[in-house]
Amino acid sequence: MKISEKLKQAHAGPNPPPATFSFEFFVPKTSQGVQNLYDRMDRMYDLNPIFIDITWNAGGRSSSLTNEMVYTAQSTLGLETCMHLTCTNMPVSYLEEALDKAYKAGCQNILALRGDPPLDGSESTGDFRYAKDLIAYIRKNYGDHFNIGIAAYPEGHPEEEDDEKLLQYLKEKTDAGADFIITQMFYDVDNFIAWCRRIRDYGINIPIIPGIMPISTYSAFIRRAKWSEVAVPQHFLDALDPIKEDDYAVREIGSQLVAELCQKLIDSGFVNHLHFYTMNLERSTIMLLERLNLIECVKDNEAVGEDLPWRKSLHPNRSKEQIRPIFWQNRKYSYISRTSGWDEFPNGRWGDSRSPAFGDIDLSASQLLRQSPKRALELWGCPQELKDLANIVISYLKNEVKALPWSDGPIGTDTDVLKDSLIKLNENGFITLNSQPALSAVRSNDQVYGWGPKNGFVYQKQYLEFLVHKNVAPQLLKAVESHNNADPTGLITFYLVDKEGNLTTNSKDDDINAVTWGVFPGEEILQPTIVEKVSFLAWKDEVFSLIDEWVTIFHSKAISELVEQSKIETLSRFLTDFGNDYVLCNLVNNDFTSDNNVMFQLLNSLSGPSN
Repeated sequence: MKISEKLKQAHAGPNPPPATFSFEFFVPKTSQGVQNLYDRMDRMYDLNPIFIDITWNAGGRSSSLTNEMVYTAQSTLGLETCMHLTCTNMPVSYLEEALDKAYKAGCQNILALRGDPPLDGSESTGDFRYAKDLIAYIRKNYGDHFNIGIAAYPEGHPEEEDDEKLLQYLKEKTDAGADFIITQMFYDVDNFIAWCRRIRDYGINIPIIPGIMPISTYSAFIRRAKWSEVAVPQHFLDALDPIKEDDYAVREIGSQLVAELCQKLIDSGFVNHLHFYTMNLERSTIMLLERLNLIECVKDNEAVGEDLPWRKSLHPNRSKEQIRPIFWQNRKYSYISRTSGWDEFPNGRWGDSRSPAFGDIDLSASQLLRQSPKRALELWGCPQELKDLANIVISYLKNEVKALPWSDGPIGTDTDVLKDSLIKLNENGFITLNSQPALSAVRSNDQVYGWGPKNGFVYQKQYLEFLVHKNVAPQLLKAVESHNNADPTGLITFYLVDKEGNLTTNSKDDDINAVTWGVFPGEEILQPTIVEKVSFLAWKDEVFSLIDEWVTIFHSKAISELVEQSKIETLSRFLTDFGNDYVLCNLVNNDFTSDNNVMFQLLNSLSGPSN
């Protein structure tokens, strides 16, 4: 969706927030840095930004990684994304390739920039010299598909001292087809407001989005102000200079000063949206949003909300997608990748338009396991036996470990009601992978479980997924059968499969079990999360491949320099045996009104060599 349309929508309701906001991120230099940034972007999604933008490489150098990050932000993270694009030293073929990739990713927003001049002071060798030329090119070739943003400099530009000429250049870019303005950072709010008056008087009427730079440390604050050649008001220096050696105090006082700046902007009437230069960090930006009370204001805005219980992709091919298997609930990057080749996506019933197969896992270790070897070691150590692995999962359940091989990010609050029971399962030899509690007629606006349109009700069947020793499996099947015979109204269905694909289940071959659904006024019942055989078998391949990859990364040079060889060999034997001796199982309690303890009691009653 276009930024200008999103802004209009967000501020058109009866109780619009005083301001909406967005975040800028730059492309990291390392692959692990990229994965870490995706995790940060994922967390900051929950703040409900109107959009994010991703920078192009300085000096106009081609950057395929920018396009890759735009694709991931749109397709996997569901974040409306604006791509920076510079024309300095860029041949038209590079620009066209970048625009085509953005177009195919569903990106509808471009920040068109001239870019930094060549470092040696020579003339640009690109096909375009100015941002207005790039804007005209985009409009000629893509019509109205892209919303185009432009940069502006409220305190002047180092290459042009004449303020009148800067206004003229801004007007030329607007007339060429620009839709909104994002400004350079600044700290002199009075000057900024006066500048807003000047550009309005000049006949420039597109939205003005101020670029806000949070203050994290004193040295960074001074360095960025000097680099950008912006004025620092004396009261900023008076407040920060005495505490410049105390980073915590600088962040606290700095957030107060910048929050006051933002409030003046909002009160001026020229601004209803703030764009934060995050520098790929989150704490300083969040402190500002909290001081301005914008997080809650935006959250309460009806224009912002989740249509489904999982993160909806913004890729154009997935626009009608309404159903996903629960198995990839914590592995969305993998799910998007494995289904990217589908021609159509389920939008009513899972079987209606499903493509015939999930993509094969042909990813390298670094792609399948999202952590680098060193990061994996930091997170999970070097487990030597089942108890070590169970303790890693227990630490994850306690939110002490932020990811697992089969979970991309921290555990959510929706499993809090199951936490103690899940911990006990792991202590008893079950390695839990995924779960959800039973829900019956929970309001769709519930802060933890709610999703979908207002005035609706959402439901869930309890779901448990775990790895269990194959010698315990017969007891498990017998216990499920006994439960179902004793209480057929609370039927428990299961799928159990080993690494080789030998499957046991009490479901029919073509059963599709909706484990999440919602009832909303004037709409058909939505069933966005399901359990079924074909996708479970595809997920099985991924789970056991993840275990194999875990073994593989411990034989990398990066790990061998940090861990004793004997420990690496023990880990290798343990995880290899674990993958061979354990089976993957999921249970669904189809009585969504029953107590969440039923399946836990059933599992904890089992005994065996590993339980």
